[in-house]
Amino acid sequence: MILLVTPSGRASECAGALYEATGEEVVIAESLARATTLLRAEDYLAVVLDQYLLEAEPLAAETALEHMGTAIAVQVNLAISGMERLVREVRAGVQRRRREEARARQAAIGKLQSELNGTVTALLLSSELALGTAGLPAAAGEKLQSVHELVKKLRTQLETTEATGEAETAAGV
Repeated sequence: MILLVTPSGRASECAGALYEATGEEVVIAESLARATTLLRAEDYLAVVLDQYLLEAEPLAAETALEHMGTAIAVQVNLAISGMERLVREVRAGVQRRRREEARARQAAIGKLQSELNGTVTALLLSSELALGTAGLPAAAGEKLQSVHELVKKLRTQLETTEATGEAETAAGV
């Protein structure tokens, strides 16, 4: 969803062009105060800010910017910009945000997988050592063997997920 913040009479026309270009629903806020209210209630992919409002209401602009969350801010002077430029700027901003989001997601997944791999290795070693203990009761041995098999299955799942993530990263997903 895209938030378009402008008092311009061309707001509906701009919203229509943005929807056509991105396929994202466009919500119009006629003021920065209204934009701040909407930003508190909903997450947006991008926030298109009319430069006129940013210059005319700097304190309200600062408040709105503080509530943007992960949305990408796109500043456009709608008084002089054509629809093509508006669409181009917003499309570039949305693509940039999606790339950044994908990189952040991959970094988080990589870190988690690294941490889990260490734990899985420790579990495998511990269960193998325990299985090799002399005089281990048969019932305990069976349960340890079950745990060992589950940990091996978890390792396989982690390796499969890691390979999938690497393939997606290479493909630019």
